[in-house]
Amino acid sequence: MASQADGRGRASFYLPDFCAPGNVLAIVLIAELVALLLTLARYGISENFWPDLARTSMFLLWTGLGSAALLCAARSRLQSLSVARGSALALALLLAVTAAVSAAAWWIAASAGRALGLPAGGLGDQLGFVARNLIIGTIAGGLALRYFYVSQQWKRNVEAEARSRIRALQARIRPHFLFNSMNTIASLTRSDPARAEDAVADLADLFRASLREIHERIPLAEEIEVARTYARIEHLRLGSRLSVDWQIDELPSVLVPALILQPLVENAVYHGIEPLPEGGTITVTCRRDGGHVLLVVDNPVARDRPRREGGSRIGLNNVRERIELSFPGQASFGVSDSGGRFRVTLRFPAEAG
Repeated sequence: MASQADGRGRASFYLPDFCAPGNVLAIVLIAELVALLLTLARYGISENFWPDLARTSMFLLWTGLGSAALLCAARSRLQSLSVARGSALALALLLAVTAAVSAAAWWIAASAGRALGLPAGGLGDQLGFVARNLIIGTIAGGLALRYFYVSQQWKRNVEAEARSRIRALQARIRPHFLFNSMNTIASLTRSDPARAEDAVADLADLFRASLREIHERIPLAEEIEVARTYARIEHLRLGSRLSVDWQIDELPSVLVPALILQPLVENAVYHGIEPLPEGGTITVTCRRDGGHVLLVVDNPVARDRPRREGGSRIGLNNVRERIELSFPGQASFGVSDSGGRFRVTLRFPAEAG
């Protein structure tokens, strides 16, 4: 198999980072669970249970942690290899550790047996003991490598799909918005040239923001300014029908994916304010909540509103996927639609780099 590459073209091996404390802890827990299951299968709850559990746990822990240490040390080398060669090297490292630990375990058992005048610990001959463990290690290691590979490919597919949706979101500034903005600017060129010039600059800034690289992150304050720019352009067209109440507290220096707020404000204008003859007020709230940031966009909606062409869920789903990918396991995205109000709430860490 050819080597894989991430979104920026750099080769990336599929194994997790075994240098990370969380992964080391996972290895310890898995080793103990497997030792418990093996001991229960062999002896059940009997007088031999605890001694055998201790021996089995020690063997699996040394094998697991030794393999993790070698894979951690070889991480840069594995990154430079193709999937096939990297997998072969990783499996060879696993088997080398298994062979070394097996030989050491047999020697310790034999030495203890000789000291006590007993047979060689009941492990049989050394070559057979090591060979059996290598066969088991080959099967278990191969299954583990296959699991890691499939898991990584699944994650890549999910991220690729999310990136394609994000590109679609970034590439499309709705034609009706562009046409309406240009018509508004054209009408201002004679009556208010200064405002027309400001509107052109705002429109250029908005398009520049929409063309950012897909993986780029920007300060939260800059993202809010992009949303303000969009709101100013729409206010030129909708006039007094559109009002935006910006309730912005002191902003943390967190970096966020570009265009996570502007689509929410656009959604509030297109699906909330425009269908209402009298218009309304969009409330944008950004405040700190402990170690997190709460970003809320709230707008009025018609109670019995017809479904407009191009439902709002595409843009909302894009924002949800982007914030969850940027802050895995630490962000939340909520939507409520009741009492004539539509509210979207983003929650993400305030101190992320």
